[in-house]
Amino acid sequence: MTHPVMFDDADPILGRLRDICLGLPGAEERVSHGRPTFRAGKIFAVYGASEKLRPGDHRQVPSGLIFQPDPVDLPAIDEDDRFFVPAYYGPYGGRAIDLADPATDWAEVAELVDASYRQVAPKRLVAELDARDP
Repeated sequence: MTHPVMFDDADPILGRLRDICLGLPGAEERVSHGRPTFRAGKIFAVYGASEKLRPGDHRQVPSGLIFQPDPVDLPAIDEDDRFFVPAYYGPYGGRAIDLADPATDWAEVAELVDASYRQVAPKRLVAELDARDP
């Protein structure tokens, strides 16, 4: 069964996220379950999220970024109201933020994506990323 596409390729928010994600070594984009996912072997970012409010009731967040936070940062992220536990990914440690918020700090988004990438990317790709940074 094919999932319907749940994003607009011309979405400027997705464009900014693509620039961040695809700038990482070995990163590629694939559509999965109708949403863009960014991978370096494993998924490190997903564009589009939902939040389970109660059994049978979900809130759709079309501009949500799902990421895998650094465990050190997780307590602070969980205290921050901008972040939420996304359906499906939350039980595995994933967190999400709505990038449609006009106050979105894109430097922070880049840091979240970088931390998520480092959680899942092969060591050789992380070493390649570290070699780029002065």
